[in-house]
Amino acid sequence: MLQNPVLQWLHKELMLAPLEPILHPSPWRLLWLGLSIFLGNALFAWIWSAWLPQPYENLLLRVLASLLGCSLMTRQVNHDPGRPMTQVVFSLVFWLELPVLFTWMYLGNSGSAVWLATMAAMVLIYYHVTDWRLATLGTITGMLLAWGLFQFFGPAVPPVAQSQHAVHAVVFTFAWSVAFMLNLSSANLRRERLGSTLATMGIMAHELRTPLSTVALIGDAIELEVQRQPDQPHAPQLARLAQRLHTLVRNMNHQIDMQIANAKLLQLPHHTGRVSAARLVNDVVAAYPFSSSRQRECVQVLVQHDFIFQGSATQFSQVLDNLIKNALHSLMAADSRYPRGALRIEVGRMRKRGRIVVADEGMGIGAALLPQIFKPFFSSNRSTGHGLGLAFCQQVVQSAGGSIHVKSTYAVGAVFTIELPISSS
Repeated sequence: MLQNPVLQWLHKELMLAPLEPILHPSPWRLLWLGLSIFLGNALFAWIWSAWLPQPYENLLLRVLASLLGCSLMTRQVNHDPGRPMTQVVFSLVFWLELPVLFTWMYLGNSGSAVWLATMAAMVLIYYHVTDWRLATLGTITGMLLAWGLFQFFGPAVPPVAQSQHAVHAVVFTFAWSVAFMLNLSSANLRRERLGSTLATMGIMAHELRTPLSTVALIGDAIELEVQRQPDQPHAPQLARLAQRLHTLVRNMNHQIDMQIANAKLLQLPHHTGRVSAARLVNDVVAAYPFSSSRQRECVQVLVQHDFIFQGSATQFSQVLDNLIKNALHSLMAADSRYPRGALRIEVGRMRKRGRIVVADEGMGIGAALLPQIFKPFFSSNRSTGHGLGLAFCQQVVQSAGGSIHVKSTYAVGAVFTIELPISSS
């Protein structure tokens, strides 16, 4: 346990804070960033070679840099900013485009005033588009790589003047410190706002238990009255009413438990254990408070190959609860009769990874909404239940070294796939 406040802060910011490879992610943001890289390189290649000529300009490097921007403009990359592949491509593009390319050009121009200012702008831009930890690591490694390559393959140009070293160091230090502080403070502000909203939701969900307790007492009173006067003509109807009240209370309490757990999105404990996927699925389905026997019977569990993974059984039970709840809401929205197999949960293996698949034949999710469903508080407004719970699911799965993705067609159904590394011991 860390006692030093500074070490506690560093541990929180470096290790516990969620990593955000793409700040403010959206398909449109990726598209415009890619377009700015593509057009910006073409524009500045003309400015620095024709309008305001600089000592060194490299058309081949500009063309390659423009092509990097094109990669962010493809639908395969920008349609889902939350995908690991998209985040890797984004990080690689900006690492090559900013610290690597800009440092090479800075050295090629002998640290001219133009490129000194450009390098300062590069640092600010880099910290504006990605997490400060990635930006810091990327700036250091990118500048070192560019410097090393320049020593072997760069043009024969004079180095930065000795008399200018201190000036350049001051400018770089100022730009770097300002970019670092702005990025870090923005990240803290985003987390504080999210944490405050989540805490409020958790409190509101907890407060709902008070009226539910009253409803449960009313149900008990009705049952007691039926037991005292079983011969009354309305006794059967009253007994059914009491049963429905108790079912309602049980279902609502289950929903409240889910919302309180979801509200701990930023405070998930990191304890892990060995979890059997098949046992997990069967236990969750057995304990789920289905509203009717028909609803329960529509769920089909298929265990093709069981596997063991490292994670929290409690948290992964919550993940499956969320996915089952969303699937049942989707079936209800589609006016389903809950036929057997309308909600399938499969456990298996593929390419040395374990898979848990939750597939339903409900309303599905429109293509335009798919990139956003894992964002906190996103709602499709189609009564399918997708929202905060999916953000919780994604964080739990990723904390176990896995991934979750969805395939869906509106009015056809949705398939959520969880992939997890298989534990070998």
